[in-house]
Amino acid sequence: MTLEEFLDHVNSGRLIEGGSEVHAFMHEASQEALRTLAELNGAYRSPDEVRALLSRLTGREVAESVTVFPPFYSEFGKNLTLGEGVFINMGCRFQDTGGIAIGDGSLIGHGSTLTTLDHAMDPARRADMEPSPVTIGRNVWLGANVTVVPGVTIGDGAVIGAGAVVTKDVPADSVAAGVPARVIRPTGFTG
Repeated sequence: MTLEEFLDHVNSGRLIEGGSEVHAFMHEASQEALRTLAELNGAYRSPDEVRALLSRLTGREVAESVTVFPPFYSEFGKNLTLGEGVFINMGCRFQDTGGIAIGDGSLIGHGSTLTTLDHAMDPARRADMEPSPVTIGRNVWLGANVTVVPGVTIGDGAVIGAGAVVTKDVPADSVAAGVPARVIRPTGFTG
């Protein structure tokens, strides 16, 4: 299986069956990501070195305007897209196998977790995984320790309060908070 075939599989939302060729490819690719992240997180890295390692992790050029404060964690890397001017604070964990796209100018607070895979509910099939992408719009601000679950889209300009667990889509230009997160008011700004 090639990376392109794997990405076609998960980006179409097809099941990753435990023990399958697709599952094996995912685990093998994870080892490459873990090696890159060990290098990223193992010592001080200049902003340029961080971006170079992120480019290796994602398989695409990361813009000079992107800032990531290590440590940073990703179990796959090759299905992660970072827009211009994205800032990711320390200790974030991205499970990007199912696809994570972060729009221009978005800020991700420290300790935030973005997940894109759900395991099967049937205990006999628990190793099966269903990929669902996470999409973060432009100029979004996730507070510290926000968790975003598979399949969620957060609209442009939205703000997510610290500690929130986002289980449903959040409209543009709104503030959401809580567990589970719910929209509490508009931001007062439209962009």
